[in-house]
Amino acid sequence: MRAWRLLSSLALVAAVNGALVPLGPLASPAFAQGRPQQDLVARGQQLFEDQQYEESIQTLSAALLRPSNNKVQKIDIYRLLALNYITLNRKDEAESAVRGLLSIEPSYALPPTESPRFRDFFTTVRTKWEEEGRPGLVKESEAAPPAVSMKHASPSQVEASTQLDLTATLEDPAKRVTVVRMYYRTGSKGKFIEGDANLDGLRVRASIPSSAVSPPLVEYYLQGFDRGGLPIVSRGDAAAPLRVAVPDGSKGWVLPVAIGGGVLGAAAIVGGLALAGVFKSSSKAPPGPGQQTNGNSNVTVSVGEQRWGARW
Repeated sequence: MRAWRLLSSLALVAAVNGALVPLGPLASPAFAQGRPQQDLVARGQQLFEDQQYEESIQTLSAALLRPSNNKVQKIDIYRLLALNYITLNRKDEAESAVRGLLSIEPSYALPPTESPRFRDFFTTVRTKWEEEGRPGLVKESEAAPPAVSMKHASPSQVEASTQLDLTATLEDPAKRVTVVRMYYRTGSKGKFIEGDANLDGLRVRASIPSSAVSPPLVEYYLQGFDRGGLPIVSRGDAAAPLRVAVPDGSKGWVLPVAIGGGVLGAAAIVGGLALAGVFKSSSKAPPGPGQQTNGNSNVTVSVGEQRWGARW
């Protein structure tokens, strides 16, 4: 029993220090990006058709911030965002989406088969945009606006039923960001809930309520929006959220570690290591006649490039 407790503790140390499955990616979108890349635009389209408009907006906002988007993809994203916002009667955001589309494709028009409600809105915005002199029209000769970035360090874990306070810092030379929003959910499935975020200059503060912080993890992301209501910067997103482990206190020290979308406890890790032969033990030669032994043996745990030795 003493040996098992020692091996379990060593495995826990290994997990915490990142030699097994680092907790860093658990709280980083890079971990989610390791999974097969989803077609976010198609996903946003399907959510719109399923009348899940808020989820569609969240997915399309994530797609809009992908730097690899080509012109056709951007047009589809702006179009779908506009349709979602029009449906929800969020006219300001809808107009911004239409203007974003027209700025890269001034001749774009919705097909005649589209709902008159959508076509009339596009026509109204186009007329207004042209009367204003086509502001924001993308020209190859013009330099792109200064890039915006958001710095934020996500905690590796938090106690259950504890408010999770978050801070972030913007780098925004042109002061394009006018509002920051936080989205969170318990676990890794379901709709993200919009939470409060306070923007004070370039400093962002937000809190995930204690009621949402439950085992095995909580997911969230931060997004900054321009004055038109379109996302221009994020830390994490709906497709690759930040993750924070939430240990289950009722089950002792079981440490949740995300692997391929699942969650393993440290006890399961220990068992896996034992089966894989990671734990190597060696005993001294049997005592000769008249000699005594104290029953001690040596064990070495090798995980990655780190080794821990113990004797009992």
